[in-house]
Amino acid sequence: MHRSVLKITRIVVSLIFFFITLFAFADIWHLLSAGLTHDILYLQFVPSFLKFITVPALASAGYILIILFTAIFGRIYCSSVCPLGSLQDITAKIAGWFRKKKMKFSNATNWLRYSFLALAIISIPAGSFVISLLDPFSNSGRIFNSLLKPCVVGVNNLFAKLLIKSGSYGMSMVDDKMAVSAALVFSLCFLVLITILVIRNGRIFCNTVCPVGTMLGFITRFSLFRFRINNQTCTNCFRCEVSCKSGCIDSKNEIIDSSRCVSCFNCMNACSSGAIKYSISRKASYVKTPVVIDDGRRDKLKLIFASVFAFSGFSFIKAFVLPEGKGLNTTRPVKKKYQVTPPGSLSLKYFGEKCTACHLCVSACPSQVIRPSFMEYGLQGIFQAHMDYNSGYCNFECTLCTEVCPSGALLPVSKTDKKLLQLGKSYFIKENCIVFTDNTDCGACSEHCPTKAVHMVPYKGKLKIPEVNNKICVGCGACEYACPVKPFKAIYVDGNPVHLLAQKPEEKQHPKKNGEDFPF
Repeated sequence: MHRSVLKITRIVVSLIFFFITLFAFADIWHLLSAGLTHDILYLQFVPSFLKFITVPALASAGYILIILFTAIFGRIYCSSVCPLGSLQDITAKIAGWFRKKKMKFSNATNWLRYSFLALAIISIPAGSFVISLLDPFSNSGRIFNSLLKPCVVGVNNLFAKLLIKSGSYGMSMVDDKMAVSAALVFSLCFLVLITILVIRNGRIFCNTVCPVGTMLGFITRFSLFRFRINNQTCTNCFRCEVSCKSGCIDSKNEIIDSSRCVSCFNCMNACSSGAIKYSISRKASYVKTPVVIDDGRRDKLKLIFASVFAFSGFSFIKAFVLPEGKGLNTTRPVKKKYQVTPPGSLSLKYFGEKCTACHLCVSACPSQVIRPSFMEYGLQGIFQAHMDYNSGYCNFECTLCTEVCPSGALLPVSKTDKKLLQLGKSYFIKENCIVFTDNTDCGACSEHCPTKAVHMVPYKGKLKIPEVNNKICVGCGACEYACPVKPFKAIYVDGNPVHLLAQKPEEKQHPKKNGEDFPF
């Protein structure tokens, strides 16, 4: 196959994977089905691996296919499937329009890249904290959800307003509750840093920090197809070296470090003499280079893991607005023992071990109750998803988050089972309730409870006050979201460390009149 065809094919495939993955996170119109989204992300390495550990089946074995393809063709995952790799290529292309960057061969910092790989592997039993910060797919997901999706919402709402003013209602407004959060700040810092690294050093993140790139690079050393330089036809023009985005071609010694090659085919396209071949080779085509520590480069890489201090995002949109001065001076703080994890997460421990904080469930959640955490789970669970009942509540029959999760952190739950899945239990604080403090009617919590676990009972005179039946409460948070008092809620959901099953609510029988089937 001609060298230009190989490169064009690689670019087309990478753009298809990139834009479909991007759309999966920014699909505010819910055009993609949950099943299709799951299929698209089948080949994402880290989520597939974590899911396979829990559910060892062909449906979760995408990472095995990636290993097999790598053993045959090299790091095609890094060049064509990985969204972060494609994002770096797009960034480099745009930067090249303004200033052409000529790459040059650089020594591999093997001690650093294999240290990151070892750290990621060792951390798997302890949880997914390290992996969530290093995984290229999860970092891409956070960028798409935190930075791109709000832009899509803004453009959609702008056009919707213009159409409404012109008398057309073909587009609807989308309510986006995203606020400044730690995840947003981290994603912005990561994007800026990765952009700087790409412009200055090409794919240095993929070949120094990314554990997936390092592991696949090790396999590529022994892959069936590899790039090699024909010493007899090479003219030492250095075109291949300056076009290599990985800095892995040593034109002077006519050697290619296969472990760092991301199979972009730039070198073949740039070589005027056809000296670079991509073919079956039994000889290893990598160079063992001495470790050279570049302090400046190492300082840049350290910035990726610098602590980001920001406040978790909270919605400014509430279910109810109270009259001025009512319910605004609640004094008893809400003390939750456990955070509420999304449906299908089984338990806090299981969720903490499997969630890579890719935020696909955050993007998919129609009620926007699933939000990125900051320190709600502690440092080990930073950026993982949690149920923020200030932003919304879990729809009684919705299971979208469990259907799209690529890592198995949220296992599939049927709509029937979801109705009895108890994420947590509601607790009532009488001293904060507006009925108690202001002697006025409310009942917002009871009105929104789908199982009627929160019901109103006689209090004073004609007043009624909430009472909770935790046996049938599913912890959806509708009561907490609807409660209008502040700063402390009068009713809240405390998470179950292990998800339970609630009892089925009793169905009320309507009396029949005159033997008729319907009492009206």
